[in-house]
Amino acid sequence: MDDAAATAAALRDLTATQALAALAEGRATSVALVTAALERAEALADLHPVITLDRDGALAAAADSDAARAAGEPLGALAGLPVLVKDNIDVAGLPTTGGTPALEHHRPAADAEVVARLRAAGAVVLAKTNLHELAFGITTTNATPFAGVAENPWDRTRIPGGSSGGTAIGVAARVAPLGLSTDTGGSGRIPPAFTGVVGLRPSVGDGGERRWPLDGVLPISAMLDTVCPTGRTVRDVALLDAVVTGAGVPEPVSLAGQRLGVVAQLWEGLAAEVEDTARTALDRLAGAGAVLVDVDLPDLLVLAGAVVFPVALHDPLTDVPAYLAASGAEVTLEEVVTGVASPDVRGLMGVVTGDEHAGHADAVDVRRPALQRLIAGTLADLDLAALVFPTSPVPPAVIDRENGSGTTSVDGGEPVDTFATTVRNCMPASSAGTPGLSLPAGLAPSGLPVGLSLEGALGSDTDLLALGLAVEDVLGTLPAPPV
Repeated sequence: MDDAAATAAALRDLTATQALAALAEGRATSVALVTAALERAEALADLHPVITLDRDGALAAAADSDAARAAGEPLGALAGLPVLVKDNIDVAGLPTTGGTPALEHHRPAADAEVVARLRAAGAVVLAKTNLHELAFGITTTNATPFAGVAENPWDRTRIPGGSSGGTAIGVAARVAPLGLSTDTGGSGRIPPAFTGVVGLRPSVGDGGERRWPLDGVLPISAMLDTVCPTGRTVRDVALLDAVVTGAGVPEPVSLAGQRLGVVAQLWEGLAAEVEDTARTALDRLAGAGAVLVDVDLPDLLVLAGAVVFPVALHDPLTDVPAYLAASGAEVTLEEVVTGVASPDVRGLMGVVTGDEHAGHADAVDVRRPALQRLIAGTLADLDLAALVFPTSPVPPAVIDRENGSGTTSVDGGEPVDTFATTVRNCMPASSAGTPGLSLPAGLAPSGLPVGLSLEGALGSDTDLLALGLAVEDVLGTLPAPPV
């Protein structure tokens, strides 16, 4: 490796916090950071992390940032930092395709509110990232020709998770240190878990209250959806959360005496390597002073499943047309559905556009409030800082290029549905709107990352991040994947 290549590799390996320090101290320029990121994106194109790479726009924005810094102008908290944006989030002048053929040429005129806040802080939008088509899946095995099948950088035969697979690949494989994802049923936590990085699902309250804005995002369900940050470290994720919300970046709490709820139902039916890696992480947290509290919640997964599936299969009927109209897309919901390329998503769209939506009213009016009471009551009654569990019960499935999702197994047992099995532990936070943070528990013996999740009370995002910082101090971060 020559000196120029070594310098570029060193720049790419910086976390967001480190890169911002290097910019502030004059040890790096935004143009150098962005150039290294563009080169990395192009070198990893066959992993399919990116749908649209904005080379010219990113370099121009980086040059402007460097000029402003040299002139002593006031700079935002992310000035000069390259970031990735999932391709269901509007960036003015770039396509928002949703990874689906009918929207290939849809170019919104305005940024989504969350992108506008990042740009106001000086961030440089590098690329729009790949996703499971229409964000309707957990594999990012996208059959749309311009999107492609995303591959896990730790093992290219396996899924990176979804639907935010492209952002997670890009952050893990050192394209950019930070990115925007979305999460409906686990899409902002499972890809980070499968690629060895960090993802936060921010709180989504009732009555339209949410921690992160959703304007300008191609939705599944406004009730369940949220934009969320993906980064290599909890501190970087907390920084991005602070920029978007105006909250401060917290300091880590002391783990001594922190009570973590180990919910039996979220530790059952795990693949052996997931359980072993996650329980080793628990032992290390206990060794650092955390108090592990056994919790039995037999209704937790029943209630969560009774919310997330009926709502996610009903709300696109109204929420997708509302986005198409607001963003100026000159296509209809029917045209979007007719054009779907991925077989698993095509099947789901048949359910969405069908006549039968049993369970939706019960999900919204009865089951979701009951789930929220159950989680809030458990955390309060047992004085828990968070629930703790493996982000996914299984490691990333082998890519099924024919079906898009297909089946997986637990330790070679009977085939089980990949989506339902993978997303199981993430459903409670998704359904209740509570915050969830996934961070690396470690590498399994197979060499695949395993994610550990913390779930807190509604609105406790800052406290959850402070706890996550302490957990990360104990468990550490993972190196770059072998690509």
